[in-house]
Amino acid sequence: MPIHHAVLSLLSNGPSYGYELKGAFETAVGPQWGPLNIGHLYQILDRLSRDGMVISQRHAQAVKPDRVVYEITDGGREELRRWLGEASPRSGGFRDDFFLKVTAAARSGDPDTVRTVLSQQRTHLMRELRNLDGLRRKATDPVVVLLLSAASRHVEADLSFVDDADRALLRTEGALPAPPVRQAPVSRDLSASA
Repeated sequence: MPIHHAVLSLLSNGPSYGYELKGAFETAVGPQWGPLNIGHLYQILDRLSRDGMVISQRHAQAVKPDRVVYEITDGGREELRRWLGEASPRSGGFRDDFFLKVTAAARSGDPDTVRTVLSQQRTHLMRELRNLDGLRRKATDPVVVLLLSAASRHVEADLSFVDDADRALLRTEGALPAPPVRQAPVSRDLSASA
């Protein structure tokens, strides 16, 4: 999820400043996202300002440094409408570290390596599913409950992939590919061709 669009969404409700936006973002998306780095947020606000999506105004404070208050522009509202009106394809495609581990383990030809990779991932995903379930039971905001539910379904899909890999690579006779045979490099006498 592009965070800059989420920031535009928060600013569409009215002007705000950095730490207030950080708190509003973390409240809106719930605990599964994790804390938003304030430095990253200010980089996003600077970019939105450069792109004409927000304007900012300094407000003097008696004791603290000036507070910079941001407000969405008409261009920012149009960009937010555009973003909300389009589908959200997977941002990283289907490139995945775990898939690469399964591939490497399968190519090793060693069933114990495959078992270890699948077992470690299954344990990790089950722990993640329990954590999400606990967070969902504590959540009171219906949007946060919905987001936690979506996160749980992603984890369940990942668990299904682990089960598929288990069946395909370990439970089927001869399913593991033979490890690749390395051949000695062919040396060429370059002086003969001259």
